[in-house]
Amino acid sequence: MRDRPLILVVDDIEENIEIVRVRLEAQGYEIETASNGREAVEKADRLRPDLILLDIMMPEMDGIEVTQRLKGNEALRAIPIILLTAKSSIKDVVAGLDAGGDDYLTKPFEPATLVARVRSLLRIKTLYDTVQAQASELAALNQHLEDRVEQQVQELERLRDLRRFLPPQIADMIASKGGQAEILQHHRREIVVLFCDLRGFTRFAEIAAPEEVMDLLNAYHSTLGPLIHEAAGTLERFTGDGMMIFFNDPIPCPDPAARAVKLAIAMREHIQMLARDWQIRGYSIGFGIGIAQGYATMGRIGFEGRFDYAAIGTVTNVAARLCSEARDGQILVTQRVAAEAENLAASTSLGDFNLKGLSRPIPIYNIEGLRPEGASA
Repeated sequence: MRDRPLILVVDDIEENIEIVRVRLEAQGYEIETASNGREAVEKADRLRPDLILLDIMMPEMDGIEVTQRLKGNEALRAIPIILLTAKSSIKDVVAGLDAGGDDYLTKPFEPATLVARVRSLLRIKTLYDTVQAQASELAALNQHLEDRVEQQVQELERLRDLRRFLPPQIADMIASKGGQAEILQHHRREIVVLFCDLRGFTRFAEIAAPEEVMDLLNAYHSTLGPLIHEAAGTLERFTGDGMMIFFNDPIPCPDPAARAVKLAIAMREHIQMLARDWQIRGYSIGFGIGIAQGYATMGRIGFEGRFDYAAIGTVTNVAARLCSEARDGQILVTQRVAAEAENLAASTSLGDFNLKGLSRPIPIYNIEGLRPEGASA
């Protein structure tokens, strides 16, 4: 950005150059000169002046050819040109204006007229430069916006892919942290684990066509999936007709047991509706759930190319064993879970159970349903 406008004065007569130089420098303009057309083209390309005063009558390359060359160059065509000519050269003036000249002065000219014409064209050039600068800035902003939109589209596609293979909470946290989030590192936390699976599915799969099996599983998963997301549960994995869901990780929540019990009741109600449809089609399918609470080691397991976010600990085994013990329609929970969800759901003690893999029996409760006040909570 120049402090003063730069004017290139082109004339083959040194006296004419000096007259113009003195008058324009007195107005605060910076002056460069050229004594012939070839030098004028070279300096215009190198210096990019704000305005050119160009004599038409010059040897070798006259002002008309210089004008044609400058206006034919996209980088230089915006520079205004004032043609200088003798009174007897009107045809040359017309040719110069046709070639792209912006204005003309006839020699000898009044100093005030020269200054006025220069100021007028410089104002136009300033406006042009402002518009060009704004256009460039707008183009840069548009490019930046396009880049940001493209980046966001890629991020959305990445998040969509993550959501296909990871629980939504984990996918969102990984995306927000820009890669390998801290939550994927191994850590210990108290969680509530919910196991569920279908009753009679193995027998059904033995006699049904593969397409029927897949249709049933698709209906089963698409029914329970939205309920799990709504409850903010983390779906750890599918095991055929079974699912393992846990609460309080990776996003902590104040009421993991109540959330799990409420989800289990909603699951049971929806599967009972599906089971009636399956019954009409000749499928005898039931549904059972087990819920336990305790500490587990959380984190990433697997190998390069395929990782899962998993919970490892006795609590997962207890929930799985309770699910295995549950009959159709039962939601079996540990005493801790029943106590935590007491205000939400009514439960019945079933006594102590010896569960496979555990050294001593544990008290088990069956969730009957939501309490009246819990139904609207």
